[in-house]
Amino acid sequence: MKIKFFTTGGTIDKVYFDAKSEFQVGPPQVTELLGDVNVQFAHDIESVLQKDSLDLTDPDRTLIRERVVADSSEHVVITHGTDTMVQTALALRGIPGKTIVLTGSMQPARFRTTDAGFNLGAAVAAVQTLPAGVYIAMNGRIFDPERSRKNVANNCFEEMP
Repeated sequence: MKIKFFTTGGTIDKVYFDAKSEFQVGPPQVTELLGDVNVQFAHDIESVLQKDSLDLTDPDRTLIRERVVADSSEHVVITHGTDTMVQTALALRGIPGKTIVLTGSMQPARFRTTDAGFNLGAAVAAVQTLPAGVYIAMNGRIFDPERSRKNVANNCFEEMP
């Protein structure tokens, strides 16, 4: 089994520029995260976008979908910003024969205390074990994007009532 990683930016890839006192989306961190834990599965990584998810547009989501559809991999993990992850997941519904898992982080991967590696690990496990469909892996859980949302106040994902 080979896993294809598509990166789109978001907090997971943010870099803090101390002189400017601001964050900017930097290069994809998934390569470093996977390398740090010495993964032993075949994988490819492709950067699609480097944007904060609040800046993603419908044409961006169409581009992500086109890349996923065009790729031969049946197992896909997409790193994505958390603010609009659900919208992108919903835009990916209906792609036959692929298990697609979106994940990201609430803190940049470069921070000492971050959920990036944990969420990426959950996404890797999910993409290898779940049936075809679209899922979100965040906060130690797997979510159906049709019944989930980001709870900004609690800084986590949750199922909708």
